Amino acid sequence: MKTVKEVSKITGISIRALRYYDEIGLLKPSKLSSTGYRLYDNKSLEKLQEIMFYRELEIPLHDIKKIMDNPNYDKKQALLSQLALLEHKRNRLNGIIELIKDVLEGVNTMSFEAFNEQDIKKIIEIMRSDLSEEDFQAFIKEHGGGNIEKYEEILLKSLTDGKVSSDILRWYRSKENFIKASKPQHSTGQTKNDIHEIYIGFATLMNSPDIESEHLLVERLANSYKNMLKFDNPRAFLLDFAKEFQNEKLADIHDTQYGKGSSKYMAEAIQRYYGV
Repeated sequence: MKTVKEVSKITGISIRALRYYDEIGLLKPSKLSSTGYRLYDNKSLEKLQEIMFYRELEIPLHDIKKIMDNPNYDKKQALLSQLALLEHKRNRLNGIIELIKDVLEGVNTMSFEAFNEQDIKKIIEIMRSDLSEEDFQAFIKEHGGGNIEKYEEILLKSLTDGKVSSDILRWYRSKENFIKASKPQHSTGQTKNDIHEIYIGFATLMNSPDIESEHLLVERLANSYKNMLKFDNPRAFLLDFAKEFQNEKLADIHDTQYGKGSSKYMAEAIQRYYGV
C-alpha cells in the first residue's frame, strides 16, 4: 500500500488532484488507514496509469469516468486504442517539427512563380552539361522525337499545366529547386532497386504489422525518393504518393506485383508516419 504522498511522488500527480479524483469517484483509494489517510494498492495504481494515458489525450475527467465506469469497458482494448491515438499524435507532431526545421533552415519558403521558356532552357542546359553528347541526343530522340525544339515545347506544356506545376511547387518549394534537381541521376537504377525492396518489405510486413518496422520502412522510402528526386523534404511527395493509391487502377497494378492489399497498407503506413 502507498500513501497519497507516495503516489504523488511516483506519478507526478499532485496530492490535490488525487484527492479530487477521490471526490468525483474517478479513483477511490483502496482503503483508509486507521488515522484516515488514503492508501492505494497496485490495482489502484494501474487504474491511475490508465487515467494518466487518457489525460495525455486531453480527455476531460468526467468523460474518463464515463468510459471507465462502462460495464463493457475492456482495459486491453482501451489501451490499444490509446496507443493508436498517441502514436497518431506523435507522428503528427513529428511532421510539424520537420516543417518547422525546414522553415528555420530556409528550405521551406514557397515560391509561386510560374515556369517560362527561360526555365526550360536552363533545365536542358543542366541536362546537357551532365550527359555525353551521345546520351543527350539519345534522350532527345526518345522524348522529343530527335527534335530539341519539340522537346522544349513538350516540357514547357507539361510544366505550365496547373496540376503539374502545383505539385512541383509543393514538392520542391520553388521552381529554382526543381530546376537544380533536373540534373540526371547516375544511380537511379540502384535507387529503383532499393525502392523495389522496400515495397517487398511493406508487402511482407502487412501480414504481421509492427509499428517500429513500419516506420523504418517509411523512413527508407523517404530517403530513397529524396535522393532520387532531390527533395529537401519528401513529406509532401510521399503523402501525395499515398493518396494516389486511392485510384483503383494504380492500386491494382501495385497489388499485382507485390500482393493484394499491399498498396493500401503502404499508403496507410505513410499517412501514419506523418500523422495524417
